[in-house]
Amino acid sequence: MYRFYYIIFIALILFSCGSDSGPGYQEPYIPSDDEPVIEPLSNEEMMDLTQRETFKYFWDFANSNSGAAKERYHPTNPTLNQNVVTTGGTGFGLMSILVGIERTYVNRAEAVTRLNKILDFLEKANRFHGAWPHWIDGGTGNVIPFSALDDGGDLVETAFLAQGLICVKEYFKKGSTEEKSLSDLADSLWKGIEWNWYTQNQDALYWHWSPNNGFEINLKLKGYNETMIAYVLAAASPDYSISKTAYEKGWANDGSIVSSSSQYGFPLVLNHAGGSNLGGPLFFSHYSFLGLNPTNLTDQYANYWNLVVNHTKINRQYCISNPNNYYDYGEDCWGLTASYSRNSDGSIGYSAHSPTNDTGVISPTAAISSIPYTPSESLKVMHYLYQKKDKLFGVAGFYDAFSPHYNFWVADAYLAIDQGPQIIMIENYRTGLLWNLFMQNTDVQKGLATLGFNY
Repeated sequence: MYRFYYIIFIALILFSCGSDSGPGYQEPYIPSDDEPVIEPLSNEEMMDLTQRETFKYFWDFANSNSGAAKERYHPTNPTLNQNVVTTGGTGFGLMSILVGIERTYVNRAEAVTRLNKILDFLEKANRFHGAWPHWIDGGTGNVIPFSALDDGGDLVETAFLAQGLICVKEYFKKGSTEEKSLSDLADSLWKGIEWNWYTQNQDALYWHWSPNNGFEINLKLKGYNETMIAYVLAAASPDYSISKTAYEKGWANDGSIVSSSSQYGFPLVLNHAGGSNLGGPLFFSHYSFLGLNPTNLTDQYANYWNLVVNHTKINRQYCISNPNNYYDYGEDCWGLTASYSRNSDGSIGYSAHSPTNDTGVISPTAAISSIPYTPSESLKVMHYLYQKKDKLFGVAGFYDAFSPHYNFWVADAYLAIDQGPQIIMIENYRTGLLWNLFMQNTDVQKGLATLGFNY
């Protein structure tokens, strides 16, 4: 059931899906002999380029009124739903702006101005027992319903935002008077989230609540997916914390989360939501670990470094094995995760790509954002993408998705939740910036201790 409602978003706003045997079927792409040869970059130049250009998504193409991250951006139709702000993507944007300061894409003063704008907007925006909705109107701060029942708080998107707020808090806490004020505001915003409300007085966290529909969606946060960060932050909350029991019985499902399965010689470590022994989409191992450092992270259920590395290697090896015989899949072209996708008529749709949902579409964020786990393997993909930059590179970095198999179809658009992890995880690989900021927070440390983590 992971991110099932995100499929609804695309279905409502974009295009309908169909089968690959329909009238829009295209023959596999065959490269021509006259394709240009592009001078390769060094690994450092490759990372520099990817971070710098992708940063533009959160700086140049942010919502003009709020400064927050737009849900998506279509360069060919820049006014499309331009006031739809994404809560989780805005959290990724906060972290990306800190990278922008460190990499001198923007100076510290202008970054503080932008961050104040975003946080002032978040302070005034609709909240539901402290949680922000999935989507917010960037002009009014009002909730934009994500689906018929989802018109209130989204705890997982809120957790992604809180991860960014904590990094902002830590980054500026010893700065100037204005910076300390910004730090304090970031701290108070995340501490206002009523995590315990979202338990329904049960031993688990639940994804949604709204004043109109209550807990009717009733989606429990459990299993290995993108929701682990919500439990860590809920335990870390000074005023609205949850117990270790909620983590054990909710997310870990009384220990049944532990897996004994292996694929391609790599232990799965934990059972992935959706039940696949090939692992879920790679965002499972990205979103919770943008701030939460898995390098030495262990608890009674897992060694989380082994988990994320093996998840990535299984995803990669599946693409190399390529059971569907898609053109160009291999060591230089791999990575299945949620992104825009190709409908049977060649139009843009959306899908949570994984080894059990492989439609021939590669999402650049999958391999790029895995760079701390598979450095050389991820860089190979980045160099492959760059060699096809005339097709795959646009105004805010690599486009969201493409299919070499279907006449080199490209989704020439961007999603905040796919662009942000690329900037952040490259930086974590290079300097550990966001991991260090998040892990030094004393509330986070208390939350990890409460849940029984070693780090």
